[in-house]
Amino acid sequence: MSQMKGKRKKSSLPKNEFLTTRFTGRKRRMTSSLRTDYTLIPNQRYRRSYRNSSKFSNTQDTDSSSQSTLGNFKTLPLEIFHIVLQYLPGLLLKRCTFLLPTKERLKYIQKIFAEVSCFKLNGCMDPLHCSGLLCYGVFLQTLTAGWDELECHRVYNFLCDISNLSRRVQTVVSSKPGSARKLELRIRIFCRNVLLNHWIHKGDSAFWLSRILKPWPMVNQARLLYIIFGPACTLDGHVIWHKMIDGPTDETNLKGLADAIKLLYDIEAKEWTADDVISLVDELSVVPREWLLENSARLLILCGNNICFTFMASKAVNGRAIELARLVVFLALVCEKDLYCMDWAVKMMQKVCKVFSSPGERNNFLQSVENTFAQIIMDALQSVISGKKHRSKIAHCFHLIFLKMSVCLDAASTCKCYLFSVIE
Repeated sequence: MSQMKGKRKKSSLPKNEFLTTRFTGRKRRMTSSLRTDYTLIPNQRYRRSYRNSSKFSNTQDTDSSSQSTLGNFKTLPLEIFHIVLQYLPGLLLKRCTFLLPTKERLKYIQKIFAEVSCFKLNGCMDPLHCSGLLCYGVFLQTLTAGWDELECHRVYNFLCDISNLSRRVQTVVSSKPGSARKLELRIRIFCRNVLLNHWIHKGDSAFWLSRILKPWPMVNQARLLYIIFGPACTLDGHVIWHKMIDGPTDETNLKGLADAIKLLYDIEAKEWTADDVISLVDELSVVPREWLLENSARLLILCGNNICFTFMASKAVNGRAIELARLVVFLALVCEKDLYCMDWAVKMMQKVCKVFSSPGERNNFLQSVENTFAQIIMDALQSVISGKKHRSKIAHCFHLIFLKMSVCLDAASTCKCYLFSVIE
């Protein structure tokens, strides 16, 4: 038997050398690298033959659908595969799992982030300065870029489940504004840093903002929009609810809201009609109570020509001429204070005048504008008398405003003489 074994060992060498030379292109060497090449050849041949023969196999693995998508990683236990994924960049993780169903890919995400407290909605002790949520947002943007809307819907539902976002939003929109300041801040930071801030294309940003707003009634949408984009304290990040009510505010406190409204009004925001956006702006102007008209006018100017005109035309069509007249006066006031060209306000008013269906309605609107100017100047003079404001500054300001606005008032002569006599 020992002789036979010796013969077999001796006779197999030439054949092995021949196979090694044939498949590797070089002669067999008596080194450790030779043994590596020698052992890889049968495995490679076996894998090719296994794939070819599997087409005709009558037996089916119960987990073949999920294992086949893993490629060469299918031989690893699932626990080891999870460990490997933890060491991959964002982008490489996406490419390694792109054949998996969305549900399975989200499981990997959950496993990676579940152990980090910052990725939970209420887990970070300092959400205002949390870099974890920013990293989470960049990761999700990289992972979901190019996914279709149905898959992104699933991603949003997944995020809501692991963060309890819907339940927390329900809490803040149904509570008194400011009564849950910490929760308002966490929702603001989570929505902006994770879902909204990292997109390049407007359509993507509009999609995720729509996911946040659309499940709620219009009143709650306006409240939620203010929580996410409204003015906030620079020290602690808490939402300032009375900013639009207590006094005039500047553009920096309104820019976030204006940009969000423009995003929803854009043609790429397929789920929003012009009426939806105008109704949202209308609801926003009374959150938490009715804004100063100067702040509403400043928001409309920041929203741009189309939204501003559509909003004003809606009031004209719905018979709200007195509200529209007051808004026109404050649009002119904002243009004067913020150094915008007054011709813009004049042309906007001329354009709105064409919306009225009859000359009577139009004249009624113009008369309301004149009356509003008169009332505001009288109020200003009353403030001067009581010593609250400087007379010459107020008189000069409204003098310029009315001079510029009177260009488009057909019946302004009587009112103009009266107003000038008061101012002078």
